[in-house]
Amino acid sequence: MKMHGLGNDFVVLDGRARAPALSVALIRAIADRHRGVGFDQLAVIEAAEGAYAHLTFYNADGSDSAACGNATRCIARHLMNESGKAALRLTTARGMLEAVDAGGGLTSVNMGQPQLDWRDIPLARATDTDHLPIEGDPVATGMGNPHCTFFVADAESVALEEIGPRIEHHPLFPERTNVQVASPIAPDHLRMRVWERGVGVTLASGSSSCAVAVAAARRGLTGRRVRITLDGGTLEVEWRDDGVWMTGETAHVASGVLTPEFLKANT
Repeated sequence: MKMHGLGNDFVVLDGRARAPALSVALIRAIADRHRGVGFDQLAVIEAAEGAYAHLTFYNADGSDSAACGNATRCIARHLMNESGKAALRLTTARGMLEAVDAGGGLTSVNMGQPQLDWRDIPLARATDTDHLPIEGDPVATGMGNPHCTFFVADAESVALEEIGPRIEHHPLFPERTNVQVASPIAPDHLRMRVWERGVGVTLASGSSSCAVAVAAARRGLTGRRVRITLDGGTLEVEWRDDGVWMTGETAHVASGVLTPEFLKANT
């Protein structure tokens, strides 16, 4: 299936009946927007004990993504439509995640509690995660994957294509990092742009939106409930006692099969 959340797009493979045989080469081939299908992340749905399904995520470069909030919302919507359920639980590398139908075509997912200790994000050494020793004074947050957030006066004017790859590979982040630039607009509104590790600039990112909301609240720039405007649309994020909830639109674009010729050429 091809899906997207605010233009953050995914290929989703349903492996509940038969797990797909994936290699880095095949993932990269499917990700190719000219010779494959194209995606920011690839997700695999698998059967799970104690949950409706288990989700595994990969970046366009074939690396593990660990967490992907918008893909989780898209798949949750698909599975709720399939089952008739208004709420269900999914497991990921992040742990057990709760998804609910928020009404009006919106889907909410609890992405869990943020990781604020340097060991958990992870960082390479003990560091104040609220003020990293990097030019621009960014914040580090873990949402099952690492994030580095810069608060700037105008997110539109930042050359994200230049700073994104440099910060993604900064030695302070041993597993690389997602990079965000965000501008506070109001106590409950942020403008954000994102560079995703292993992908590049994307129109939206769910886990990045959660990380930015947490970072802004920690800095006292906003409250714990914010509207985040991304290049592809708007997400609502609320940092509650039980975790960081993210709500927004999803889209199921198409369903299909990869041809035997394509699979043979790329395995």
